[in-house]
Amino acid sequence: FFIPFFSGILGAILVLLIYLSLIDNSSIEETPNNTSTITTSTQPTISQISLSDFSNTSVYAANKALPSIVGIEVEFTVNTYFNRTQTATAKGSGIIMSSDGYILTNNHIISSSDSSLFYEVSKATSIKVSIYNDDTQYEATIIGTDEQTDLAVLKIEKEGLTPAELGDSDSILVGQFVLSVGNPLGLQSSVTSGIISALNREITAENGTIYTVIQTDCAINAGNSGGALVDGNGKVIGINTLKLSGSGIEGMGFAIPINDTMEIYNELIKNGKIARPFIGITGVDLSEEQAKYYNLPIGIYVQKIEIQSSAEEAGLKIGDVILKIDGIEVKTMSELDKIKNTKKIGDTIVLTIFRSGEEKEISLVLKEKP
Repeated sequence: FFIPFFSGILGAILVLLIYLSLIDNSSIEETPNNTSTITTSTQPTISQISLSDFSNTSVYAANKALPSIVGIEVEFTVNTYFNRTQTATAKGSGIIMSSDGYILTNNHIISSSDSSLFYEVSKATSIKVSIYNDDTQYEATIIGTDEQTDLAVLKIEKEGLTPAELGDSDSILVGQFVLSVGNPLGLQSSVTSGIISALNREITAENGTIYTVIQTDCAINAGNSGGALVDGNGKVIGINTLKLSGSGIEGMGFAIPINDTMEIYNELIKNGKIARPFIGITGVDLSEEQAKYYNLPIGIYVQKIEIQSSAEEAGLKIGDVILKIDGIEVKTMSELDKIKNTKKIGDTIVLTIFRSGEEKEISLVLKEKP
């Protein structure tokens, strides 16, 4: 009787000791901010992260930026080949820069004049601006435009607006949280989120202009142009400008760094345009195959010369091939413009050209671009 009795007690004590030993080898630690961390002696650390802080950041940044972003609707007149006149519209976004109605946006939104054999599009005939939480559409006037940087300044007659707070685009980092705020497809005050995908990305636009931009994976659609790319504090760090689209392409949008826009913005308000040096040619970049076929050196083939331009006055001719500018070899118009844009109006430059089977140098004085 006693042997089974004491054996049962001994077994129960043994089971209890083993159980207590297992409890001692594991622990559950509670950490603040709704985050629980479970640690065991045989498993890796597993964390359950609260998203409340992330959500609060998005809500804060969006609500801070939204009152400073406007929708823009532009009307154009289209004259067709058959002498018919139609009205076309375009939509975009803008950023309120001052409480008295100055707005920064993209030039391509309001300057869509174009022509072909079949149609001609006029300059904007009407520009209307919609403000956050305001049903009134305000007529806007163009203060200044700059095609090279794709920037423009508008003005509406309205006081008490909320100007955007600007961040420092020189201090942003790859992977940083950002929001895109704008007027995509006419859906005013839309916000999308993402990160900074790359910095100092060089992108060539359809007109051949090279932009140094911020790359982001925020959803950017037609109408977002001119809107804001903002950081987690709701500060504007870029102006949404373009995106890559097509089969197999997703999440590749680009914004002009806000630090690169302020000098242009101030000069557009002061002068209505940006004074830049101008050579006055239209050039074609000769590929290796083209140069070999036409028995020409690789360089820039002069296709057209503007009347009363620096090029015409210096004696440059159609058919010349530009090889160097101030002794620096150039093979493309982009390379030529990059060096030319470091000069001032009135500076003298020396072009090394190929003409009639020999090289020669031509000096010209840079005029202001008309």
